[in-house]
Amino acid sequence: MTLIKTSLLNGIAVIIKMLTLLGLNKILAIYVGPSGYAALGQFQNAVQMITAFASGAINTGVTKYTAEYYDDEARQHTVWRTAGTIALTGSVLTALLVIVFNRPLAGWFLKDETLGSVFIWFAATLVLFVFNTLLLAILNGKKEIQRYVIANIAGSLFALTVTGVMAVQLGLYGALVALAIYQSLTFFVTLSLTYKASWFKLRYLAGGIDKLAAKNLAAYAAMALTSAACVPLSHILIRNHLGETLGWEAAGYWEAMWRLSAAYLMLVTTTLSVYYLPKLSELKDPGDIKREIIQGYKIILPVAATCGVTIYLLRSFIIRLLFSDEFSPMEPLFAWQLTGDTLKIGSWILAYLMLGKAMVKLFIASEIISAGIFFGLTIIFTDRIGLEGVAVAHTVNYLIYWIVMAIFIGKSLRVQTYEEPR
Repeated sequence: MTLIKTSLLNGIAVIIKMLTLLGLNKILAIYVGPSGYAALGQFQNAVQMITAFASGAINTGVTKYTAEYYDDEARQHTVWRTAGTIALTGSVLTALLVIVFNRPLAGWFLKDETLGSVFIWFAATLVLFVFNTLLLAILNGKKEIQRYVIANIAGSLFALTVTGVMAVQLGLYGALVALAIYQSLTFFVTLSLTYKASWFKLRYLAGGIDKLAAKNLAAYAAMALTSAACVPLSHILIRNHLGETLGWEAAGYWEAMWRLSAAYLMLVTTTLSVYYLPKLSELKDPGDIKREIIQGYKIILPVAATCGVTIYLLRSFIIRLLFSDEFSPMEPLFAWQLTGDTLKIGSWILAYLMLGKAMVKLFIASEIISAGIFFGLTIIFTDRIGLEGVAVAHTVNYLIYWIVMAIFIGKSLRVQTYEEPR
């Protein structure tokens, strides 16, 4: 499947998801306000970290090896059984821990131990949450784009319905509970879609752990766990810094800006994961890999840049349309944030080769250093120029990241060596 065809099919799901996210932004802006946005961001980062550890952080590896073993179903099934057993064990144990420590978790992430029941809701549905992402990883690796698209559309509609209703009825608490459970509800749709495929049986998700498959997945687990820890943790620390120095409303403005970035970049970032990861996993010849990267720069980067410029020109209208006048202080963030977003996509086109070829050491080092630089630059710039500094830090961080990726990925392609696990 070509990049353009994948982008068009995936674009259907992304457009629907963008519309639902933008609709949710408006609902949340009205019913939880800027400070509520900050709390939602903290909880969402907590969910990202906990689910990554609960699943064993193997989903990227499942996609990679499902694609790589496209002509060997027996090896695919071995990977799925190993992944399913790891996911079940990890999610059950993690759910129990979350239930036991629900109040301390609420105190650390949400600054309010009385919200501990939100984590109990999350723990109660964690197994479904983890298996939904596992099935999506399998669909992605099998290049079942239509089923993948339908499952993602279902997730978007669940998110809009559940979060919208609960936020309106119960305010911030309702929105937090909805964030905890909606992806678990989507599991039943994803399972039904996958179950109808001729190549899938439920028994493929359970069984013994194959040592070789586990070893191969471990490389991706190490990368995913690093990302799952570094990225959300850096965002939590940044929100805490903004909240403690500039006020929690300021943290909410940054969260709103970040959500807007995530929404408009979704077409690009999901195309990278849906098309590039399986494609780069298959390609062996450095020349073919270079051509794929160049194609990405010709198609994906201009789209991201054009979207950024358009949003900047319409920034005042977008704030009123998608949020409320209460969020007008976020307007100075747009120029630097959108510039950083374009640099981010430019660097990610190269960075996905680290995942496709299991460049474990480079990936882990780059994630840790990038997260640290982002947090450090945020402290430096916000102390000097206020809230706008966090967006400046975003831009500078991804400029550095892109330069580093160009150096190391270019070197890897020249010497034609990859740290592929054996």
